[in-house]
Amino acid sequence: MRPSTVQFALSSSKSIRIETIFAFVGCAVLLISLVVLIDHPPINQRTDFSVTYIGSRMVYLGLGPKLYDLAEQQKLKSQLLPNAEPLIYEHPPFEALLLAPLGALPYKAAFLIWGIINVAIWLFLPYLLRHYAPVPRDDLAYLLLWMLFLPLGGALFEGQSSLIMLLLYSVTFIQLRSGRDFSAGAIFGLALLKFQFALPLALVLLLQRKWRFIKGFLGTAAALGVLSLVAVGWRGILSYIHLLMGVTAHPDNSSYGAAKGMATIQGFVYALLAAPFGHAAVSVIVAAASIFLILWTAWLWRKADISADLRTFDLMFAATIVVSIVTSLHMFTPDLSPLIITMLLVARYFPERSHTSLRLVLGTTLVLLWMPPLFLLLLARHSAYLWFPVLMAFTIGIFKMVGIPGEKIAGAQMVHPAASLAGIPEVDKSN
Repeated sequence: MRPSTVQFALSSSKSIRIETIFAFVGCAVLLISLVVLIDHPPINQRTDFSVTYIGSRMVYLGLGPKLYDLAEQQKLKSQLLPNAEPLIYEHPPFEALLLAPLGALPYKAAFLIWGIINVAIWLFLPYLLRHYAPVPRDDLAYLLLWMLFLPLGGALFEGQSSLIMLLLYSVTFIQLRSGRDFSAGAIFGLALLKFQFALPLALVLLLQRKWRFIKGFLGTAAALGVLSLVAVGWRGILSYIHLLMGVTAHPDNSSYGAAKGMATIQGFVYALLAAPFGHAAVSVIVAAASIFLILWTAWLWRKADISADLRTFDLMFAATIVVSIVTSLHMFTPDLSPLIITMLLVARYFPERSHTSLRLVLGTTLVLLWMPPLFLLLLARHSAYLWFPVLMAFTIGIFKMVGIPGEKIAGAQMVHPAASLAGIPEVDKSN
């Protein structure tokens, strides 16, 4: 290689590195500024974080046994957050205990700290997953995709824990991919923070006989169970179970989260069939469809796992993420955040031109999911349930991709994330 060529490569590498650093700094400034802008009443009080704060505040004040007493929740909310939406705290007891330090702070300070934590997670995730998502090759385009996926912005705006869930899905994916099943299970046990998503994925892996994963998962679950008892006691646990039964029995109650606002089997079936058939029939249909989808996913994974290549694992894990979301019984738009893992993995293994119809289905789905105005339109119309057929088409498309012979990536050339974000070019080792 000529000296001039080497000098040009180094110069280009330095230029890319500076551009990437400036892009990350710019995103950090933008996102933190958004948090600061939101953190004023009445806007900050009307976010979902108000619910999280009330729960943590009650435990901090020693009101843990009354955590799921809706009258007590409303009493404290009216005192501290007069502009809050009529939402209730239905999160697991251990969450309120773990976040009690935030409950000790004034609401404005707690919202700011929580927002900064979410910003840090959001900006760390592109770095963490870059090694597994080399498409697009341009780092700035890759970062832009992370900024364009609206559920991430919704999670930040609402103060949801969805970015933490995305982090847990990401780390679990990496651990499983590396063969560290026990640590993957122990880490994913923390996803019981939103157990309605954690349990379907854990069930698929149980049907895969991932025993070490299940042991780790159950170990963390047991620890969180102890923390829940410490937080609210047995009476509080029973009150929580009673509350959850009330939530599932009233899918049209906006205080619990109306079913039509959920991109799930329940949301879709309820919107179409609740009026003519009633709630009981809808519940049976939803349960049957959810069980079928989980069993089908597990069966396809076991069937495909004969080849045992990383491409198969990546795509089946990507599909299982979608299944864990659409089979949940309760969600909001920010809870779609883990889908970005699926989207990036599908982009990585996007089918060749010979698979025209499959490319059309997957490409259309990716475009729709990366269109913020479409999310906003469906939110405004309270019609998020319309995402369900899109997600099902996406899932079936991924299942079809698994059946297409692809290049095994165990020995494929990959760029280390640190090298990628630093702008260091790939080294061709083929010669």
